[in-house]
Amino acid sequence: MYSVVDLFAGAGGLSLGFRQTQKFEIKAAFEKNLNAQKTYIKNHKDTDMYKDVCTAVYEDIINKYGRIDVVIGGPPCQGFSNANRQKNHAISQNNILVKEYVRAILELNPKAFIMENVSMLKSNVHRFYMNEDDIKVVERYEIPTIQNTLVLLEETYADKTFLQIVQNIDLINKYLWTEADYLLLNVVYRRRKNNEKCKKTLIKYKKKLLELAGHLKEQYSDQDEILKSNYEAAEALEGYFLNALSVKDTVDLIERTIMIQRMLSKAKELFDNKIVVDRYTADGPISAVLQSFAVLDYIKNILESDDNGYTIDDDVLCAASFGVPQKRMRYVIMGIKKNISESAELPKGCVSPNKYATVEDAMLDISMVPTIVDASKDKGIPLEDIPRIKLSKLAHKLRDSDILYNHIITATRETAKKRFAVIKQGENFHSLDASMKEDTYTDASRTQNTIYLRLKYDEPSGTVVNVRKSMWIHPEHNRAVSIREAARLQTFPDSFRFEGTKDSQYQQVGNAVPPILAEAIAEKLAEILDKYDYKSKKQKFELSTFCK
Repeated sequence: MYSVVDLFAGAGGLSLGFRQTQKFEIKAAFEKNLNAQKTYIKNHKDTDMYKDVCTAVYEDIINKYGRIDVVIGGPPCQGFSNANRQKNHAISQNNILVKEYVRAILELNPKAFIMENVSMLKSNVHRFYMNEDDIKVVERYEIPTIQNTLVLLEETYADKTFLQIVQNIDLINKYLWTEADYLLLNVVYRRRKNNEKCKKTLIKYKKKLLELAGHLKEQYSDQDEILKSNYEAAEALEGYFLNALSVKDTVDLIERTIMIQRMLSKAKELFDNKIVVDRYTADGPISAVLQSFAVLDYIKNILESDDNGYTIDDDVLCAASFGVPQKRMRYVIMGIKKNISESAELPKGCVSPNKYATVEDAMLDISMVPTIVDASKDKGIPLEDIPRIKLSKLAHKLRDSDILYNHIITATRETAKKRFAVIKQGENFHSLDASMKEDTYTDASRTQNTIYLRLKYDEPSGTVVNVRKSMWIHPEHNRAVSIREAARLQTFPDSFRFEGTKDSQYQQVGNAVPPILAEAIAEKLAEILDKYDYKSKKQKFELSTFCK
């Protein structure tokens, strides 16, 4: 049995797949989310649970468990893109977790590692902005960098005086609002494309908005461009509640203040994260010019170096090609010590598209089992009256319990029920008549195709995310897809129970690695490690025989 540490373990889909091979023993798992911890502990009783990877002392892990053979895990990584720059944050705090994963490899020095992530990790948007701590690492491992221009504020809203402010942390803090005040105004701005929703938001937060307006007006100075903008936003809010301005005019007048606050927030992040800024510029937008490097280059250049000695194979794997009833694309990196194998090799999917497992294969047998809506009352549903004679090969594998837990759904409002009733298999929110889209998403035309999606029985599903938020619909019934049905699509067996709140359970399922995919990866890794162990034992035997 090979000893394993699972980082960012979540509910434990990756651990389960490795465990199912009966060739790996999960010694320790790290997971920060409390509900996911509960789920993991319930289903992996022989594994010790630790909380925060960032505080891990791996010397203690080695002292307790001995040499760790394999490290597995999927560190979150969101990267950055032009789209992200329109938000209030310039830097994804999750990116540091990739560095923590690499730290674990360097300190535990396992024979092999498996890292799983979104397929977009291979793209150029998944990059780190270089901070002061990266400089020596980038130089040592010759990690290629490029210059990036981070737009802090578009030219439309800019003023030359802002250039001095974004370079001075004291000035940034002077003008930056509290998070609560920013979010209060931003919730109005976010609904700007839906007039009715914006109006309702203004009414809902009237008292707080007027208090904010009063506070902003007290700070007014006609010699200060930021305070003048704040004053104009305050006047706009008061004007709306005096019926002097329309919703659109009000939003237009608060827009500049929102953008200035986003500029200040991003500028503060650069200081807080010790980002190395080559220069700031006000030639057009207010911008910071800095260096960045690809996440993938960071991982490969460090771990494939002579210092650390791993050979790496990486690819985007389609879960459906391994028997999962879901077209889930995941990027997987396998690293193996070069003294163990000259090359790493990920498994190849053996299921052709015309033989993919389907939604029907995964969940038809429980389609008539009654659901519940209250997670706290989940006592399990006996399945003795549900026949097994027509189970698909997949359902037969997944149905390993006589009691069905987590068959929980959201309580559906009447409006949603009416939508459910008219959406056919394979259709989604965009299939609805315009009259049925009213009073819903801020910009209905930009709603993703996965929203209000009714699954098709005769195909694999799309990528399972938090299907509660996406409002996925059962293929036959006018109700939401249950947590257990989503877990079936992810290939969790029925004996695997999820803990925590309803939304957390849905999220845990969506975040997980499908165990069947994880098992295929684990089998391939075991095959490589077994060959090395066999050769080592053979050489030792031959040497001992020769010495005699």
